Amino acid sequence: MNLVEGAFPFFIVPLLMSLAFVPICKVIGFKLGIYALENSRTVHSGKMVRMGGMAIYLAFIISMAIFMKADKTLNGILLGGFVVFIGGLIDDVFNLKALYKFMFEIVGTLITVFYGNVLLTNIFLPFGIVITNPIITYTISIFWIIGITNAINFIDGLDGLSSGVSLIVTLTIGLLGFFMGRRDICIIALVLSGSILGFLPYNFHPASIFMGDCGALFLGFTLASLSLLGFKTTTIITLGLPILILFIPISDTIIAIIRRKLSNKKVYEADRGHLHHVLMFKLNFGHRNTVIALYVVAILFGCAAIISYFNTFYGTIVVGALLILSELFVEATGMINPKFHPLISTFKKIFHIKEQKADKIENS
Repeated sequence: MNLVEGAFPFFIVPLLMSLAFVPICKVIGFKLGIYALENSRTVHSGKMVRMGGMAIYLAFIISMAIFMKADKTLNGILLGGFVVFIGGLIDDVFNLKALYKFMFEIVGTLITVFYGNVLLTNIFLPFGIVITNPIITYTISIFWIIGITNAINFIDGLDGLSSGVSLIVTLTIGLLGFFMGRRDICIIALVLSGSILGFLPYNFHPASIFMGDCGALFLGFTLASLSLLGFKTTTIITLGLPILILFIPISDTIIAIIRRKLSNKKVYEADRGHLHHVLMFKLNFGHRNTVIALYVVAILFGCAAIISYFNTFYGTIVVGALLILSELFVEATGMINPKFHPLISTFKKIFHIKEQKADKIENS
């Protein structure tokens, strides 16, 4: 009970702030005409304000000023997050070119890594291999932050998806931080969770406001930074737990890159082949059920990360089962390519199952 009471203020204060800020952001967005554009990929109709992420950011930054004593590391994360947030906000208002938006991400990341010293100090690999070369550790840290920043933005395609998955990821990181005895990570995670949860009721289907790039990029950046802050000293394969926790955005982004390369498209050229599109349109899950299904997947991988932290053997079994199921899903739905199904083909050969001319899902 003392633990709950101790955590309560860090969570409830940003939650109430976020709840109060969202309607204000909505009014400002309508007056300034900051709407989400409708096109062949969008699933909404009508004018929808796309700067709701400002409510999350303001609730987070104000609460952090109240609860946390700033140091160089925290300032590095907050300053870098501010730069990324501003870049996303400018994009929401003026529709920046991808290159310009990417420049904001790079600047924010460099501030966090070099000023805040938020990076991997040691990279632990199997067979006792440890990488300490600063060129490698700095490079991987920079790519990690930028990659996760964009991964969260990539899955921001359905009402409540990006915000809900981010909430689950944040709570998982906070819980692992508690198990590790990292009070700083717990507080940051609680504050960010409250900020997200205050926004989610407005954003869950049917949404009345979108978080926009300012929200999605800020969340991705903060989660990436927080994961490095939390797991850079663990003896488990350094990025193993963060990868599990962030499995949905990471896997969806990697698959999208491969799919677009195979189709001779640009990496940033949007399409309707994302995981949420497959569930919603190809498998006819519908909007709300698709989001809930992905929440469940995020929770499963979060649980796998927690199990792995306490017991590597059992964690490996759980992770292996989840990865096999994920691969089967990707192959069966043709997310990469309709002809890409090595695991399914292997199973068919092992169990002497005859190949069919076409899978039902592929033809749907």
